[in-house]
Formats: sequence, structure tokens, C-alpha cells
Amino acid sequence: MIDCANGAAYKVAPEALWELGAEVVKLGVDPNGFNINKDCGSTAPDDLIRKVNEVRADIGIALDGDADRVVIIDEKGHVIDGDQLMALIAKSWKEQGTLSKPGIVATVMSNLGLERFLKGLSLKLERTNVGDRYVVEQMRAKGYNVGGEQSGHIILSDFSTTGDGLLAALQVLAVIVQSGKPASEVCKQFDPAPQILENVRYERGKPDPMAAESVKAAIKDAEERLKGAGRLLVRKSGTEPLVRIMAEGDDEKLVRDAVNDVKAAVVAAAKAA
Repeated sequence: MIDCANGAAYKVAPEALWELGAEVVKLGVDPNGFNINKDCGSTAPDDLIRKVNEVRADIGIALDGDADRVVIIDEKGHVIDGDQLMALIAKSWKEQGTLSKPGIVATVMSNLGLERFLKGLSLKLERTNVGDRYVVEQMRAKGYNVGGEQSGHIILSDFSTTGDGLLAALQVLAVIVQSGKPASEVCKQFDPAPQILENVRYERGKPDPMAAESVKAAIKDAEERLKGAGRLLVRKSGTEPLVRIMAEGDDEKLVRDAVNDVKAAVVAAAKAA
């Protein structure tokens, strides 16, 4: 199954897979100029999940409109995100001896489980700010040839200078074919650490809630509680008036409490502004 999100890869992706010998069932291949990414593709994979189960497909591939992002649906209908795909590709490329350096580049949003998995392979996880442009910059600066984001931007610089969902999917398919095992066994490389993300909207033009002393104190307190057991990331969105609060760690209650406490402080500061 492939869902092309009525976007850039609507023609080439199904044809490439068919030419490689796959029996292809297509979704999102009827662009009309208005329906790109509309309830389809990697940002809305529900229809693909239903179709994978319906036709008993071996795998589902969901691209986004500009085809630089991919998520995989295994034969059981489970979503495999970019962190798992990067883990799979890094392990495969290490075994083949094709990693340019012993590690990969990902953003601060990538799960702690990915970092631990790579460490077990003696590979490093270089973290950057959110955004594939920062991943590419770090890859070029440090000489890595695999990088990406949890959202499914995967950059394989041996083949492309940017994220390419189809290229990444082909790497995943190659490992599945070579292993002879189902996607559910091959694609899940690690158990992710509990990760909680909350967004708080604030009014543009009002004082920055992140500058409030109460918010700074709440962040410091949460970081102290998570020290050695997880991590906290609080940042403003680069595109919307949102404060994004993310925490992860092995103790889900501790993580949730940390996020809730910081969120409450940000909400109060935004209202008081």
C-alpha cells in the first residue's frame, strides 16, 4: 500500500515500487490542486491503516505532499515513525559498512530510546534544533550521511541533499526483503521511552510567557526532578504562537507531572500578560 497524499510523488512512487516487483495498491494519487495532504498521507494515515488491514498488505508507505517525509504502517496496522526508521537504516548501514561516521544526526525531539539503541551499537546521536535544515547543516559540518526527524524526514546524503520519503522507504523495504521477516518484526528496533508533548497557545504581541520568572522557575524545578531519569524541552514554535513542552523518561508519571507543572506555569503567564 502506498499513500502519496495527492502530492508530488503521486505518479513516480507507485511506478517505482511496481517496477521493483511489488504489487501496489494506491491511495492519494488524484491531485486536483486543492486536496494535497487533505486527510491523507503521512500527516493523516488513518485511511492507509484501514486499507492495509483491509487488503492484508505486507506494508503501508505514507508520504506527505512534497514527498520529503515518510511513515511506515506495518502489516498489523501499527505506525512506525522516523525514529524507528533511522534506527533501522543506521543498523543496516553499519552492518554494510556504509555509514560515513559512527552515528547519525537527529533533532532534540527524537526519542531517548533511539539514543540508547544507537549507543548499544556504539553509534552516536548528534542532536540539533527542530527542522530538517538544521539536520542537513549538521550532517554536512560533521560528515554524517544519515539524519532525520521523528516526523519522518529522513536524509540520506549518499543519494540526496534533502529528505526523500521514497528513498527512505526503499531502504526500509530492502532490509525487510533481505531479512525475510514481516515489517512488524523488522521496523520496530527499540521500545520508545514515554514521551509527552503539550502545546500552549499565547497571543501575538503580548509579553513572551517564556520570559516570566514563574515559568523559568517551573522549568528549573522540572529539570531537577528529571535529572538522570529523563529530559525536558521547552521551546517556542518557529511558525505559530505556541510554547511546546516535551518531556520523556522511564517513569511516565514523573514525565507527565513535569510537563503538567510547566504547562500550568506557561498558561498562567500567558493569561497574565
